[in-house]
Amino acid sequence: MSSGPSGSVPSASVLAAFGAAGTPVPLAGGQGRSVRVGGFVFKPTDEHEHDDEVEWATSVFEHLASNGGFRVPKPLRAVDGRGAVEGWSAHEFLAGEPGPQGRWSDVLDAGRTFHAAVRHVPRPDFLALRTHPWAVGDRAAWEEREVDVIDDLVEPYATLRELRRPVRATPQLIHGDLTGNVLFAAGEAPAVIDFSPYWRPPEFADAVVVVDGLLWFDPPPHLVTSAGDAPDWQQLLIRALIFRLVAQSGLAGTSGRSSAGERERYLRAIEAVVNGRAPH
Repeated sequence: MSSGPSGSVPSASVLAAFGAAGTPVPLAGGQGRSVRVGGFVFKPTDEHEHDDEVEWATSVFEHLASNGGFRVPKPLRAVDGRGAVEGWSAHEFLAGEPGPQGRWSDVLDAGRTFHAAVRHVPRPDFLALRTHPWAVGDRAAWEEREVDVIDDLVEPYATLRELRRPVRATPQLIHGDLTGNVLFAAGEAPAVIDFSPYWRPPEFADAVVVVDGLLWFDPPPHLVTSAGDAPDWQQLLIRALIFRLVAQSGLAGTSGRSSAGERERYLRAIEAVVNGRAPH
């Protein structure tokens, strides 16, 4: 397993291995760990990422042809063919402003086009090995794992579990974190970046975007029903809320407490899902 040196920049030997040159410049967004070097973005591999995950993602994006509906950053391989060197991977820099504010429909449309393009990619084995908070949240949402959550979030978690019902939908490879990872530039198709792979119905990815809006943004009221023609749409939203809640509980760490107001935030989102309309 590779582990990128958090809080640092790629060394001269890493840049040389990728055939890149220049001064690393920190990039905003994400977790604040990526840097730009010339026309490339260097990202430290997370401690929870396995080497085969990095190599797999590199291969998928190399063969993923951008079409009229989206762009993806082309990965950069080291001169010896590796996808990661000393805990760093790299890809081309794509300019653009991130959504989702004011671009909710565009984010959803880009995600749907992306998911159509990866529909036939087989399920990667490493998904079963992941243990980070988001993987735990995903399994809890789909009743594949029982978890306890921090005291602050027990009430909304219990409510969500009571509301959850069986869902019939076909899983495939999806991007499970689209909300802030679609870039928009004038005259260009939206760019889908920072791939977070999961094996779920593509409509679940839509639901994650919607609940992110309910939790952390000021979305238009109609966002809750923006994909309302999907079977079991409300149930997908409930699972997306469980996914985010359990992950957030896991990220609370030893403090055992969430940020102020998180319990109320989830309760408001649950009410919006039940009522089919975002508060406005």
